[in-house]
Amino acid sequence: IAEGRRPRVLVLASVNRPRVAEAVDHIESILASSAESVLVDRNEEYQFDDSDIDLVVVLGGDGSILSAARRMRSKQLPVVGVNLGRLGFLAALGAEELQEYWPEICRGEYPVDDHVMLLCELLRDGKRVSPEPMTQLALNEASILGGAPFSILEIDLYVDGQLASTYHCDGLIVSTPIGSTAHNLSAGGPILHRRLQAVVISPISPHTLTMRPVVDRGDRIFEMFVRQGHESVSAVVDGRVLGTLGEGDSFRISQAPLSFKMVRFPSNNEYRTLRDKLGWGSNPRVRKS
Repeated sequence: IAEGRRPRVLVLASVNRPRVAEAVDHIESILASSAESVLVDRNEEYQFDDSDIDLVVVLGGDGSILSAARRMRSKQLPVVGVNLGRLGFLAALGAEELQEYWPEICRGEYPVDDHVMLLCELLRDGKRVSPEPMTQLALNEASILGGAPFSILEIDLYVDGQLASTYHCDGLIVSTPIGSTAHNLSAGGPILHRRLQAVVISPISPHTLTMRPVVDRGDRIFEMFVRQGHESVSAVVDGRVLGTLGEGDSFRISQAPLSFKMVRFPSNNEYRTLRDKLGWGSNPRVRKS
């Protein structure tokens, strides 16, 4: 945002969600108090190709922020997340906090953090299957998951062209720091600080107990081949199926040439978020009223 100029703001509001529909008018009035203009996208119709927007405000939960990152593609703009969902690791501000911080946000007083995103491609015979939709950006994770008949998978993982390991498991996750509190955490992987330039590789239900999650640099190329699987094995990006993996196909994951940009606030302390969202430090013997 140019110094001395009020920002042009886009609100992404999926009004099919009741809590978003109830709050959108109130939040729009808050934003209009300090912004040059406020455009509200209620039906996911806005195109980012020729955007003159300075700042994106996302209403909802973490899923809404993942959707915003996917829609912006190569036009990643700074994001403010307003939590109208449930858990809210990313969408951390409530409506009251937004009202408190908004004038300072518009004056550019808070830093914008760059977060690792992944470029995910399906390859067949060493070539990209097709430009679209077989190439996607991931903010949370890229994974190989099996479907019916739910037999164990055998997955070769290559890192920078060298065989790292063969996993016997139900699936394999390559997660960003942002996504480390999502599927990776459920699979027993570690939590990474959001601003690390790193990824974590986590097998799902590995057949060998010595197969543990591994943290690696984010700028390496990870390529997964399914050696033993079935026709429903899928490459999945942020919870959406990119495509199925046939014999000889590979799923290549590398650091995207752009980053997800998110405004950071004083209240967004990561350990506080973990305490609040995951109940760290609470006494399990004390029942909440």
